Amino acid sequence: MAGTDSTQESLAGGAGPAIILVRPQLGENIGASARAMLNCGLTDLRIVNPRDGWPNPQAVRASSGADTVIENARIYETTGQAIAGLERVFATSARPRDMVKPVMTPDGAAREMRAAEAEGSRCGVLFGAERMGLENDDVVLADTLIEAPLNPAYKSLNLAQGVLLIAWSWFRLADETPELRMDLGGTRPATKDELLNFFTRMEAALIESGFLYPEAKRPAMIRNIRNMFQRMAPTEQDLRTLHGIVVSLFKHRGGG
Repeated sequence: MAGTDSTQESLAGGAGPAIILVRPQLGENIGASARAMLNCGLTDLRIVNPRDGWPNPQAVRASSGADTVIENARIYETTGQAIAGLERVFATSARPRDMVKPVMTPDGAAREMRAAEAEGSRCGVLFGAERMGLENDDVVLADTLIEAPLNPAYKSLNLAQGVLLIAWSWFRLADETPELRMDLGGTRPATKDELLNFFTRMEAALIESGFLYPEAKRPAMIRNIRNMFQRMAPTEQDLRTLHGIVVSLFKHRGGG
């Protein structure tokens, strides 16, 4: 989904976990990961020993404008150096490890990170190389493993997908976007007096056309029709269009 709007205020600002890419192979994957980070307001990118060196033109191109993440990325020789200054470290993994560590879902880990941040602690998340993931020597430096509940027969994610999954789990805990909204496209909800005016005009037309027959059932029919339009919650533009339809139909049949 494309959606860059330079008129909107960015949510990026230094809060949130550091994203630590350990021995990433392709610059394109680093750039796509930076893009995923900025989607969720994260900017602290740390890269351990990238295979193709740094800076990387492919990473810049693949970041699709996430320049602030790429330009401020920090490069380290070892994972130990990259996690310096962090109090809580999580490691992503899709395969069993021969070590005793708590394993959390992305949502559970995100809540832990939010709680730690609220207490003033910095967190980081380790992501391994595209081909083999994290080595055990990297995982042992983490406090907690993160494992996403995916198809047990196929848990393979590319690097940027993994970053987006964790970053979005963190981001949405503070997001208050309503689950549903109606984009009105420049119009507004119709007022009740506008709606009643339309009802008066439409019902007069329906009486003239003979639709509201027999007369004994007319009040119930009118109530049903009014309820139908009330459920639609029409906009002011909708009513103008409906007025036009009524006028057009009666002009066509020789009415007023």
